[in-house]
Amino acid sequence: MKTIISVVALTLISFASSTLAADAEKGKEIFTNNCTTCHSGGKNAMAVSKSLSKEDLETNKMNSAAAIIELVTNGKPPMPAFGKLGTLNAADIENVAAYVLKKADAGW
Repeated sequence: MKTIISVVALTLISFASSTLAADAEKGKEIFTNNCTTCHSGGKNAMAVSKSLSKEDLETNKMNSAAAIIELVTNGKPPMPAFGKLGTLNAADIENVAAYVLKKADAGW
């Protein structure tokens, strides 16, 4: 009986973890629809030194999902606060962060 309960518990934990994980593929679509005006190809049309390259993300301390989520949610001029404006929800923003980090790692 304990074995069955353990297996069920592990299955539920695995399912919850996988459903809560950010989805870079979903993030790609959201990024394409909301971010490419300024960040096409990982660039930054407003501030060249703040591109989405791995190096610039590291230099600007934006190389974590938490940092990107904070920026996309709350904005920082000239970037709009997509989360506060209600343009994107929390899951969308997490997915965009996952996509940006994945693309930065791959060199855009």
